[in-house]
Amino acid sequence: MEQTRLLNDIEKDCSKILFAIQDALDLISGKWKIKVISVLLYGKKNFTDLQRQIDGLGSKMLSKDLQELEINGLITRTVNATKPITVTYELTEYGYTMEPIIQVLADWGTEHRHKITGR
Repeated sequence: MEQTRLLNDIEKDCSKILFAIQDALDLISGKWKIKVISVLLYGKKNFTDLQRQIDGLGSKMLSKDLQELEINGLITRTVNATKPITVTYELTEYGYTMEPIIQVLADWGTEHRHKITGR
């Protein structure tokens, strides 16, 4: 009886973890969002700077990802009263909570590349 209860608790904990992971993956899904957040960790950028720094990212996809990141409270969008009008993007305080996750991913990716390629 006790073992069954313990197994049920483990399954519930596992389910909670899997739901939490799915929520995180849904938020940062795709090829570009983590890269956008990574660039913004170094300070605010305008649309063109973001597109220039992230090789292969098209304007339509960047626009869509920026909108989703803004909706989820990770970035803010500021329209500047310049001629022509420019828009800058920066991480919110909440957006900066992604920094340790991105650092761990970068560290793991570096180790993995070294393991696979020897470089």
